[in-house]
Order: sequence, then structure tokens, then C-alpha cells
Amino acid sequence: MLIADFPAGPLAANCYVVAPAAEAECVIVDPGQQAAEGVAKLLDEYALTPAAVLLTHGHFDHVWSAAQVCRTHDVAAYAHAADRPLLSDPARGVDPGLAAQLAALFGNEQLREPERVVEVADGQVLRLAGLEITVAHAPGHTPGSVVYALPATGDTPEVLLTGDLLFAGSIGRTDFPGGDHAEILRSLSRVCLSRADDTVVLPGHGPRTTVGRERATNPFLRGL
Repeated sequence: MLIADFPAGPLAANCYVVAPAAEAECVIVDPGQQAAEGVAKLLDEYALTPAAVLLTHGHFDHVWSAAQVCRTHDVAAYAHAADRPLLSDPARGVDPGLAAQLAALFGNEQLREPERVVEVADGQVLRLAGLEITVAHAPGHTPGSVVYALPATGDTPEVLLTGDLLFAGSIGRTDFPGGDHAEILRSLSRVCLSRADDTVVLPGHGPRTTVGRERATNPFLRGL
């Protein structure tokens, strides 16, 4: 499996490109601020053809370039229904101060959701670009946060694209509108800590980690 990534925009949100191999179809995960150019470079480097854009949640730093990337490659975006309103109104998912900054940044321009949006649900299996991707609804950071899971194959462990649910050494914040600390702890327990220790975690920000490493060292997971 081919997984390539880069940090996009001022908040360095990780954008991932996942494919069975080079010179194949791929999915693009969380094309955030200023991500279009980085996506284009990875597609060219590995000779990949996009089949879909997957969104882990609706915060602006993860979806900013989704409509542009979808339009450029004529593909649909996949997102949970509970976060779909954020695709066209990012201010709904942040505090008033940050919302004012977003308004100043956008000016008169309105962020629009991609032309085609496919709503995903907990337990759904997506078969895209030759990949089998299982959706796990994991609310807490946002109501519509999801994790995309790629199954273990041979010597390759399971892979979780966790968005802002779980990071190396931390978890997603819950102080924005729609956040719920008790709920994110339940999501972490059900979606992440139920996995094997060698499960690879590809977070929305920061370096890659594993479920075992976070189980042993992440202070937010103690007692779960």
C-alpha cells in the first residue's frame, strides 16, 4: 500500500493520499488549506488518479480545498451528515473569535461544499480505488467526526486515519461548538483502543503513531 502525506496550510493539517500502489487510483484524505498544490505534486510523483476525497470531519483546516480538488478531478467527497453543514459554513464549527477571523479571510467569498457529497455512516464499507475502507463514526471533536480504517493485510498492520480524534501524545480538542469531552473519550475507547497495538495511526496533525504507543504513553487515554 502507498500512503503519502504533507502538512497543509497554517495549521499544518495532514493531507493524505492512499493507494494500493503507484500508478493506480487513490483516495485523497482531508485536503485542507492550500492543499491543492501539494495534492497535485503527490499525484504526479506517484502517477496516481483520484477516485474520491474522504473527509474525517468538517473543520476548515481539513476541508478548505475539498471543493477545488473534487472539481479538478471530477470526484465526490465523502463525509458524515452531521458535519456536512460545515462544508459551506466553517464558522459554525469554531469559536466566535476564530469565526470573525475566517470571515475576514474569506471576505465576500463563500466556501462551498463539493458538487457531489456522499454521506457516510458508522460501519459502512467503502470500496474505492481498489481499497476496502471501513467508516467508524467517532464523535466528540465534532458531531460528524469519522475514522477511516484500512484492514491489516499480510505483514501490514491495520491503518486508522483518525482526523482530529487521536494524535501522538494528545487527543482532539472539545471546546469548539459541537465538541463533547465525554463523547470523545467514548469514541477513543470504542474506535481506537479496541484495536491491536501495532495498528498504525495517521492523525490529522503531527507525526504518525500506533495504538500501542498511545495506549502506553498518552495521558488522555489513562483509565479508558
